[in-house]
Amino acid sequence: MPPDHSSGADAKADVGFASLGRFLPYLWPADAPMLRLRIVVALLFVVLSKIVQVYGAPFALQGAIDRMAHGDRSVATLIVALVVGYAAARFGSTLFDNLRNAVFERVGQDATRRLASAVFRHLHQLSLRFHLGRRTGAVTKVVERGTKSIDTMLYFLLFNIAPTVLELVLVVQIFWSRFGFWLVGSTLVMVVAYIVFTRLVTDWRNALRAKMNDLDTRSVAHAVDSLLNFETVKYFNAEEREAERYDRAVTAYANAAVKNETSLAWLNIGQSLITNLMMAGGMGLVVTGWARGQFTPGDTVLVSTLLAQLFRPLDLLGMVYRTVRQGLLDMAAMFELLDTPAEVVDMAEAPPLLVGRGHVRFEDVHFGYEGERAILKGIDIDVPAGSTLAIVGPSGAGKSTIARLLYRFYNLSSGRITIDGQDIAEVEQASLRAAIGIVPQDTVLFNDTIGYNIAYGRAGATDADIRMAARGAAIDRFIEAQPKGYGTEVGERGLKLSGGEKQRVAIARTLLKDPPILILDEATSALDSRTEADILQTLGAVTARRTTITIAHRLSTIADADQIVVLEAGRVAERGTHASLMAAGGLYAEMWARQAAERESGQAMAAE
Repeated sequence: MPPDHSSGADAKADVGFASLGRFLPYLWPADAPMLRLRIVVALLFVVLSKIVQVYGAPFALQGAIDRMAHGDRSVATLIVALVVGYAAARFGSTLFDNLRNAVFERVGQDATRRLASAVFRHLHQLSLRFHLGRRTGAVTKVVERGTKSIDTMLYFLLFNIAPTVLELVLVVQIFWSRFGFWLVGSTLVMVVAYIVFTRLVTDWRNALRAKMNDLDTRSVAHAVDSLLNFETVKYFNAEEREAERYDRAVTAYANAAVKNETSLAWLNIGQSLITNLMMAGGMGLVVTGWARGQFTPGDTVLVSTLLAQLFRPLDLLGMVYRTVRQGLLDMAAMFELLDTPAEVVDMAEAPPLLVGRGHVRFEDVHFGYEGERAILKGIDIDVPAGSTLAIVGPSGAGKSTIARLLYRFYNLSSGRITIDGQDIAEVEQASLRAAIGIVPQDTVLFNDTIGYNIAYGRAGATDADIRMAARGAAIDRFIEAQPKGYGTEVGERGLKLSGGEKQRVAIARTLLKDPPILILDEATSALDSRTEADILQTLGAVTARRTTITIAHRLSTIADADQIVVLEAGRVAERGTHASLMAAGGLYAEMWARQAAERESGQAMAAE
């Protein structure tokens, strides 16, 4: 038996229908009158199709049967005309249905495009916190299901349910005027019984389908997560472990799918029983009337044809109800993504950032990723325009956090960050990020060509600009040595390139952007000593006219910085030049001595 409906299921249904209400503006766009006209024309074709289907074909066939039953062969020409009319009516119904589909297709696709674009744009506006916590496979599956459900759901709502209601009204009117209350009553009872049965069983099936979809989403998320981290899988010899984990996920999905398909069989059996009982009862009623001289043989054909035509869309009611209901839930899940609030938003009428020389200040900055876990605890840093600041310290001290906060990926707990005296929390994010370039420690590239990844630094960059940036990052020779040159594919996340090659592409991309403020987050950490020296020389020329913040682990790379800040436990432990910090003999000097000893040890081992 189907389970009782819970308040949770009703709440989901309410959310689904609320989503349909939110979708209507996409379907009836105020700025697209031609699309609105297409909807009106499509609905007109729906009405024409049903009128021809109900009043054309059945009555033409009834007339032909009645005249044949009289045995008067002199009216053969009229009978042929009625048969031709019957065929023409059937063709007309098909013609109007397909014209309706052709006219409406642009409307459905455009509505889907608008909503999908809005969701995609919103996903890029969400905070870094959201994207660090999401599962890529699960999010893409929600968007895929939501967009795919729209077109199908619209088709059923507008061109199955609405026409079926219209057809039922027309059939009831014909039955009332020609056959009386009993046929009308039995038809309505049959339709109500059919709808109630279909809804009860379909709601039961929806619970099974929801579980199946959830298991499907999990299996896809597991697969995507595993494949994105295939190097880690290889490192820990975990191929069999991942295969077993995925097999458990797809096995659970397969079991749920079997239950779902078995329930479909029970639905079909029950629907067929109801419709065939009605067919037998309706035709039996007309035959009884014929025996009393009330009706003609053609009336039997008329009732049979009208009920068969009515049953045809009703036979799909289970699928239609399930599709619409599931479509509403899928759309609700997509709207839930669309409703996810952006953590970092611009103030109302926020002005663009106006960068003069690029003077950066961190004023009593407090920040924590989680409420109670503070990362930065009152940071005060002044980076004069055109100078180079180096930030060093042990892991977890908050070095990379400073770069993320300067980009305004998160809101501060307290304090402020200014550029040329302008609080970055009060200016447009787009203008802020346009003024900053970064070479991150962990470089991730698009699965495209090297040229595309470099050109990503500035929209509209020319080939000459791309080549100049590649030369500045000392990667031009490597690229030109490839058979496809700048058209060389880099693979998923750039994994066809070495770590050093990826980092040089990232440097070239930032050089192409040519920002007034530059952040180098361990920019040479993946490079060998020779390449590092070449790039440091290039970066030295580039940073000479920019405000530069360098986050470094190897202290030898930042010894020439105008100012060095040493972070420890989220606070500024020391600050000064290389010489002054070495003379102070504090944490910086200790880190320098440790790294010098490590270099000497490495050189000794290499000599052996």
